[in-house]
Amino acid sequence: MYEIGIFNAKILTMDKDFSIINNGTILIKNGKIDKIVKSDLDLENFLVEKKIDATGKLIMPGLINVHTHSAMTIFRGFADDIALQEWLHKYIFPNEAKFIDKENVRLGTTLAVAEMLLSGTTTYNDMYFFVNEAAEVTQKMGMRALLSEGIIDYPTPCSANPELGIKNTEELLQQWQNNQLIKIAISAHSPYSCSSDLLKKVKKFSDKNNIKLHIHLAETRWEFDEIMRLYSQTPTEYLHHLGILDENMIAAHSVHLTDSDIDLFAKYKVGVAHNPECNMKLASGVAPIPKLLSRGVKVGIGTDGVASNNNLDLFQDVRSAAFLHKLSNSNPLVTNAKEMVYMATMGGASVLGFEKEIGSIEVGKNADLIIIDLMKPHLIPIYDIYSQIVFSMTGNDVETSIINGKIVMENRIIPNFSFTDLWLQMNELSQRIKKSEFINRYNF
Repeated sequence: MYEIGIFNAKILTMDKDFSIINNGTILIKNGKIDKIVKSDLDLENFLVEKKIDATGKLIMPGLINVHTHSAMTIFRGFADDIALQEWLHKYIFPNEAKFIDKENVRLGTTLAVAEMLLSGTTTYNDMYFFVNEAAEVTQKMGMRALLSEGIIDYPTPCSANPELGIKNTEELLQQWQNNQLIKIAISAHSPYSCSSDLLKKVKKFSDKNNIKLHIHLAETRWEFDEIMRLYSQTPTEYLHHLGILDENMIAAHSVHLTDSDIDLFAKYKVGVAHNPECNMKLASGVAPIPKLLSRGVKVGIGTDGVASNNNLDLFQDVRSAAFLHKLSNSNPLVTNAKEMVYMATMGGASVLGFEKEIGSIEVGKNADLIIIDLMKPHLIPIYDIYSQIVFSMTGNDVETSIINGKIVMENRIIPNFSFTDLWLQMNELSQRIKKSEFINRYNF
């Protein structure tokens, strides 16, 4: 018995040969892709519980958001048009201390996962607080995620000190071990907010448990200059000096890199989480993605949190990345659409260490797929499917999302989910946030 059979499908596999099947069938069994047939297949000869006719539709791997802060959906749009350091210290950190608790993390994560499911993301990598609550919500909604608590030198909403943050991570590893959807990483917020001793402790924990280490790195010019002032090293050189760089590291942003920094990334196989829209909005700079790719560095695309983006539609970030690097390099050939789609799928899987499980449509991999309706005015005609995905599609074109062989969104409906209830809860919370003493720059 196959759980799902998708037939009459145009399949973008993103395998090593970038194979495209114009009329094929995918059979899903026990959460995995069991068969891919490169021709019309009569499903009457197979026992299939759910049959999906994909005529006029594209089947592709689900997108992978390699850096976000999901529960920050509760702060969407409340502190815009501000430089990063002021944004963090005057608005975000004070309000997180006041409003981030278990209940609001559940609420914010629920909204984030719903937004991602509806826009084609099937896996996300998150750094935030009250991770167990976020994990429970994510698993319940059928999403795949790599989750970690943000560890920093001073108290956070869920940890009075960084040692407790590390202890929490150890408990999370035990609680979620062998889970099909949820994996646990460890996070250090950044080189400027974590002491050298704390960074070493986090790295030691990562090594001991062979898990990913997620960190903001070289995001702003201020960070670059501050680390240079303190240590006479770039942020990347500083982490190298501490022994932090390795293939388990996920370096979010990686904007201000020298050529020698890029050499270090390549040597130690560091993964990069590129966040083009956030970097543009906060005027953080342009990450040297073409140089990183030319050196074989793993690169995926992230949205960052919606307080600094302001949405989780990864299709938009893919398009922005393509335009950003063409413009900043004064060269329309510096990136191409196929590279962009790769970064959003297999590239992201490689950054997270999931490349053997997801990121492409291949027999034996987990069935994380999205179905896109191509019968829309802005998607007609099609000459190059990669170009169509990058330059024309949005998350609203995603019709159905399948994760681990389960349909988690179909015909733009998430089963057993009430947006009305979510809206009422979020509206009540936003009214309280608006009245916060820290929000005095707005005239609500």
